[in-house]
Amino acid sequence: MLSLLAASGNLADPIYWSDLGLSPYLFEIGSFQLRYYSLAYLIGVMFAYWHLSKMIKTPGAPMAQRHADDLFFYCTLGVILGGRLGYAAFYTGGDTGIPSAFTDFSGDGFVSWKLLRMWDGGMSFHGGVLGVLAAIGWVAVRGKLSFLRLCDFIAVNVPMGMLLGRLANFNNGELWGRATDVPWGMIFPDGRAGDVVRHPSQLYQASLEGLLLLVILLVLFWKTKARYRPGLLVGIFTLGMGIARFVNEFFREPDAQLKSLVTETGLSMGQWLSIPLILTGLIVTIYAVTRKPVGTGTTAPA
Repeated sequence: MLSLLAASGNLADPIYWSDLGLSPYLFEIGSFQLRYYSLAYLIGVMFAYWHLSKMIKTPGAPMAQRHADDLFFYCTLGVILGGRLGYAAFYTGGDTGIPSAFTDFSGDGFVSWKLLRMWDGGMSFHGGVLGVLAAIGWVAVRGKLSFLRLCDFIAVNVPMGMLLGRLANFNNGELWGRATDVPWGMIFPDGRAGDVVRHPSQLYQASLEGLLLLVILLVLFWKTKARYRPGLLVGIFTLGMGIARFVNEFFREPDAQLKSLVTETGLSMGQWLSIPLILTGLIVTIYAVTRKPVGTGTTAPA
C-alpha cells in the first residue's frame, strides 16, 4: 500500500485523501448508512467466532463449542462496553482531568448523552482489552476452565479486528498522523487536519498491530506447539501489541484534548497505556516458556 502511495506522490505534490475516492460508508438508504467502521467490528467478530470454532477442534483444546459460544457473546459485549468506557475514561479528560463523556449531555437527536453516542466515534483498544479479559474471566470461572489457555485462544483472533478497524479509520479519513515530509504523506479531508501533510498512521497501525501480529499468531498456533504452553500466545500478543502501539504513537497525531500530556511527558496517552501491556506481555511470555507443555492429548468436555 505504502509503495503505491509513494509512487503516486512526492514532496512538491502531496497526496490528498479526498482524491482517493473513499467514503466512510458502503451504502445509504435514506438516513441509514452502513459504515465501514461498523462492518469492521461485525466482520472481526464473525471471523473470531468462525476461527475459534476451528481452533477448538484441535487436540488439547481448553474448551468445547458451548464455551466458545459463551465467549463469543461476552467478549463482544466486553469489547463494546470496555472500549467505550475506556475511551471515556482515558481520552475525554482534557486538561481538567474530568472525563467529559460522562458529563456531556449536549448531543443532538434522541440520545444526548455523549457516552452513549458511539456513532460519534471514540473506542479505546486498552479499554476493550480490559472488557475482554473480564469476559474471559467470567466464562473461565463459570466453566471451571483455564483462564490463561482461554486467553491464548482468544488472542490469536484479535489482530484481525485491529487490521479491519484501522483500515476503516483510514477509509473514514480520521485518526491521522503527525506532520511529515515523507513522499507518501497525505492531506486529510475538510481541513480538519490543518491542511498539513501528515503520516497515514492508520495504515502503519493496520500493518503492525493488525496484519503482522495476525500472521505471527496464526503461524504459532497452527504450525508450532505454542498452544500447549499456557500463556505463550496471549503473552506474545500482549507484548507485540504493546510494542507496535508504542512505536506507532510516534507517528500518530495525539488527541487534541491530550496534547498537553505529550508536551509535559514526551509520551502520548496511548504510549503510557502501552507500557503496562509491554511489561505484562514480557512477564507472561517468560512464564509460559519456563513451564512444561499441557493439554496435548485431551479436549474440554462437551
